[in-house]
Amino acid sequence: MIAGQTVFITGAGSGLGAALSRRFVKEGANVALVDVDQERARTIAQELDPDKVLALGADVRDPAALHAAVSATLEKFNQLDTVIPNAGIWDYNRSVTRHNGNELSQIFDEIFSINVKGYLLTVEATWRELVKTRGSIIMTLSNAAFYAAGGGPIYTASKFADRGLMLEFAYELAPKVRVNGVAVGGMRTDLRGPASIGLETRSFSDSLDRWQGSNPYIPLHDISTDPAAFTGPFVMLASPTNAGNITGAIINADGGIAARGFRTAAGGDEL
Repeated sequence: MIAGQTVFITGAGSGLGAALSRRFVKEGANVALVDVDQERARTIAQELDPDKVLALGADVRDPAALHAAVSATLEKFNQLDTVIPNAGIWDYNRSVTRHNGNELSQIFDEIFSINVKGYLLTVEATWRELVKTRGSIIMTLSNAAFYAAGGGPIYTASKFADRGLMLEFAYELAPKVRVNGVAVGGMRTDLRGPASIGLETRSFSDSLDRWQGSNPYIPLHDISTDPAAFTGPFVMLASPTNAGNITGAIINADGGIAARGFRTAAGGDEL
């Protein structure tokens, strides 16, 4: 059961983060919606019970902003039970063969600062409160934490790094805090790309439009584009009743890639 929990979600203003916010409120939890764009978080919060949500603006690369968001969460809800580091950007399968060294350096710095450092700093800002409640951390991972072609080399490396962070946090914070991950697949979201190469206005949803709402690369191609379809594993892992003995684990919710792999290469360039 998660009714009465307080859940802190980064990247909550769109996509999977917004779907998770809606689902956790539906399950009876209080939710702090944290997003780099506070107005975007407020838009999602306006759909929900105002007594159960708090929209906050914070850049996950900014430790002070994250600590301020935690303080505001505690002021409204008095406790913190589950933290979901979720904010991230994608590299749009940009191959090492497509960019020069300077461009790759800029892409790397931007993606790792959000996807990896952002996760690290979110945990740093919240772990003390989670120890008090014997709470949990659920990291949004990706099929790219296991397989090639879910992104280019930089995004893939960032998600392998997040997988390593999850395992290390599970080790360091045991036995009082459980730490797990959910490796999701591509879905219809507003996931953006690096500003350093001009992809900050491009949405992942645009990539799905040519497939008419499905994802032909994976076995469960119909359901696997709706962010709401990915929220169940997070709810289960947040529950001490249902997952009280689970830590250091990853649930693969990627539409069945392990059953077959990507049918065809999902991007990249040929030499």
